[in-house]
Amino acid sequence: MSAASGTDVLKPKQYGPRVLQLREMISQPVVAAFCAGGVAGAVSRTVVSPLERLKILFQIQSVGREEYKLSVGQGLMKMWREEGWRGFMRGNGTNCIRIVPYSAVQFGSYNFYKKFFESTPGGDMSSVRRLVCGGAAGITSVFFTYPLDIVRTRLSIQSASFAALGNLPRTKLPGMWTTMVTMYKTEGGIPALYRGIIPTVAGVAPYVGLNFMVYELVRQYFTPEGDKNPSALRKLAAGAISGAVAQTCTYPFDVLRRRFQINTMSGMGYQYKSIFDAVRVIIVQEGIQGMYKGIVPNLLKVAPSMASSWLSFEMTRDFLLTLRPGVEDL
Repeated sequence: MSAASGTDVLKPKQYGPRVLQLREMISQPVVAAFCAGGVAGAVSRTVVSPLERLKILFQIQSVGREEYKLSVGQGLMKMWREEGWRGFMRGNGTNCIRIVPYSAVQFGSYNFYKKFFESTPGGDMSSVRRLVCGGAAGITSVFFTYPLDIVRTRLSIQSASFAALGNLPRTKLPGMWTTMVTMYKTEGGIPALYRGIIPTVAGVAPYVGLNFMVYELVRQYFTPEGDKNPSALRKLAAGAISGAVAQTCTYPFDVLRRRFQINTMSGMGYQYKSIFDAVRVIIVQEGIQGMYKGIVPNLLKVAPSMASSWLSFEMTRDFLLTLRPGVEDL
């Protein structure tokens, strides 16, 4: 009895008040989702970095710029021969710096917006409400991180072997911060860092909305009756399905985003006057398939990207939720 009492006396000394406050804070649903979203973004983008870069190189091609008019395998081999492992990872550091806050804000804001649509805390929502919450979360995350996205695009293509870029020095390419400062100084200040944001928002809102909506619906379908959660394999499958559906439905907006992001880049600018002008020019010069350039490597990356994203998100979030101090910690 005394030993047990002695153990109980020692309980309060295991954690100081600051540790308990920190555990209480990060175990809040919105905060846990925010932190887990950051982890999920970094994991998913690193896994598919070569395909992500190849997709961008496919997207920014037009008539007369066909150095990467290749199959996915040939494109990856060309990248490897010319640039090696660094070519596969080109722009991934910037992408991770962007995707961690982007994914964190996206998952965190989705859980925040859900509170206004749930009939009861943690209760179920209709598909339309999931779609609206996801769309709002996507727009929120874009506005916070868009300058890093446009810089990532520039970094992804500036070392590729496009003839139009032949006049650029190859010895030492500028990094993320240098590229951002150069764009700010030479291309119009803050607006230059948000070039292409309109087609981005137009594509991201339905993409993120569809992604969250389809994932939660498929996840429910994959959850065995009587269980609260599906297995890890089923979560991976749900993530792959949701990503494929969302990407296919919104892909033309992604092509427009990339084109506008390099609209003033020396040697590669397309000089589109507006979104509608860009759509018209692309379809006239490249056909309807021009709106889907790069979709093959994009779909190939969707399955491992979204699957790893959702699984790492749920695992990290569930771990953080368990950190909430219990009675035994007080």
